Amino acid sequence: MIARASAAAVIPGVLVGHHHRIEPGWATGTTVVLVPSGAVGAVDGRGGAPGTRETDLLDPANLVQQVHAVCLSGGSAYGLAAADGVMRWLSERSIGFPVGPQPHHVVPIVPGAVIFDLPMSSWGNRPDSSFGYAACEAASESFELGCVGAGAGARVGSLKGGIGTASTSVGAHQIGALAVVNAAGEVVDRATGLPWLPSLGTSSVVLPERKPEGLNTTIGVVAVDAALSKAECQRLAMAAQDGLARAVRPAHSMFDGDTVFALATGAVPLAEPRAFALDALCTAAAEMFAEAVVSGVREATTLGEVKAFRDL
Repeated sequence: MIARASAAAVIPGVLVGHHHRIEPGWATGTTVVLVPSGAVGAVDGRGGAPGTRETDLLDPANLVQQVHAVCLSGGSAYGLAAADGVMRWLSERSIGFPVGPQPHHVVPIVPGAVIFDLPMSSWGNRPDSSFGYAACEAASESFELGCVGAGAGARVGSLKGGIGTASTSVGAHQIGALAVVNAAGEVVDRATGLPWLPSLGTSSVVLPERKPEGLNTTIGVVAVDAALSKAECQRLAMAAQDGLARAVRPAHSMFDGDTVFALATGAVPLAEPRAFALDALCTAAAEMFAEAVVSGVREATTLGEVKAFRDL
């Protein structure tokens, strides 16, 4: 029931870890994107039903400039508790925003977002702080895709969703995207049976029926090794939302909480003129997030009655 494809992190200093439970009564989990050395962070939310934590900190007008992790989780609003475990893991290593004279006097900055996957588990079975801590323990430069971590109980329209990634180079920069695909919309046009994006497949499929449930969300992270300001990083997150709208239709509905975070590690200076270099990164962010959505659907596997695209 778990996709075993792996992906190598293309952004030095960015690690990904999963923890999930897939067993009778359970289909949910947590994914953590760790940046122990810190990264400039930003966020863009487009859905009408968001479930988020610490996103106000990422406003360019506010004090904190860097984040240390992004926590993506199942469990709807209950799953926001997973970030507590991420904070504990970071604080045990004295990683965070300094607030006192001692090295351990820190407050880890851990924004997060959740998907609505409650119907996939028995009521009361949802991620807690132990999921976030375990995901940090598992974080590495290589990680699984599909029905893992926050994608364990994900659905996209009539199909099983999951975790997907995509990456590319733009000049001297490396940029990558990770998506937890759990949308109200479809990745396949019901009128034709063909995917919206050709990279998902070229054969027509017949989608199973699904009773509308509402309360969905696609969340994710786009990361780049460029040195960006918070405002420039926010432009990346905004562009990534365009990629989501290309791959899933409709997107950004009243029943989705679509939220995308952006991280910039600052390892490579942004070329001049900055506006042109940033625009190229934004173009890539949209393309990579769209492909990450496709990857999450392609790597997902059937779970119970929820069929995967690969099985149609």
